[in-house]
This record gives sequence, structure tokens and C-alpha cells, in this order.
Amino acid sequence: MKVLIVDDDQLVCESLSILLEGERDIHVMGLAYNGEEAIESCKVNQPDVILMDIRMPIMDGIQATRQIKKQWPHIKIMMLTTFEDEKNIRLALIAGAEGYLIKSSQGTDMANNLRACVKGNAILDEKALKEIMEPKGYDLAQLTSREKDIFHLVAQGCSNKEIAQQLFITEGTVRNTISIVLEKLQVRDRTQLAIHYWKVK
Repeated sequence: MKVLIVDDDQLVCESLSILLEGERDIHVMGLAYNGEEAIESCKVNQPDVILMDIRMPIMDGIQATRQIKKQWPHIKIMMLTTFEDEKNIRLALIAGAEGYLIKSSQGTDMANNLRACVKGNAILDEKALKEIMEPKGYDLAQLTSREKDIFHLVAQGCSNKEIAQQLFITEGTVRNTISIVLEKLQVRDRTQLAIHYWKVK
């Protein structure tokens, strides 16, 4: 099994490499330090599975996963991160990742999870699974009636001008309300807001 390790921390890459190379059936065929390097490595080496960090400079793991799965859908991707938040877990899986592991996972467990991933099994760390089953950031009850209306229209692809016309309010009010909704639901931008609307429906 050929493994590509992608993490912006060189020490993490090297430590994981040493850990996995101790397994007789695992060969670490490369290290990459951001998403762009991961894509270039895939062009040359075609790994069986990638251990992919999420937060990296130049191109993050979720963007890289999306592009890699589009070009090489047979390559399995296991997200590897210290971040246990439900938002990143969902975004990683939406991008096409087959699994999500926390960096504190034990070495033997990680090797076994990689083997299972290559065989086509979906792998979620126990803590990550709990985050998905018990999400903390998407309690729609915290939104006012007006905020829910705007949340719905954003998810339908409406522009601020169109939302303002439909609800008979100003575009400034729409912008301010969207900012409030983003903050309450802990979402980065309106694109991700739309994605999460359909995920929690």
C-alpha cells in the first residue's frame, strides 16, 4: 500500500512516516507540505491513500481533497487533524474524503484504519463520529424568524438584492443579518452557509 503524507509541519510528516514504515505492507512514497504539493505528488506517484492535514498554507486539505477526488477518484483520502469540530468533519466528507482521524490516534490503529480505507470502508475517529452525531454549532433555534428567512434565501442562491426585494428590507440589513447568521452558526462564508443549510435540513 502506497501512502502519501500531507502536513505543513515537517516534524509531523517525518514522525508519521517513521511510524507507518514500520508496517511491512505500507510504503510511504512521499511527503507534501501543502495541498498543491499533494496534487503534484499524485500526478507522479499515484498513491493508494493519502493522509491529509486540513489547515495548511497555499492550499488547505479540503481544497486539495476536492481537486484530487475530481482527477483521481480511486485515490483514497484520510483526513488527519487536531481539529475535532463538526464543521471541518462535514466539509472534509463533502469534499470526498473517505475518513477522518485525529492526530492523537495510536500508530497501530492508524495503520489498520488506512488498510480498511483502501478496501473501501469509511473511517471516522470515535471523537469525530460523536461530533457528527451530536453537532454543536447548528442549533437553528438560536436564529430569529428574519434570520431563518434570510438563511433560507441564501441557500436558494439569492443575491443580497434579491433577498432585500423579497423581504422588503434594505440590502444593508441583509448584509448585516447574514453576518449575524454566519457568526451564530460558526460558518465561514455564504457558500458554506448554503452547504450547511442543506446538511441540517
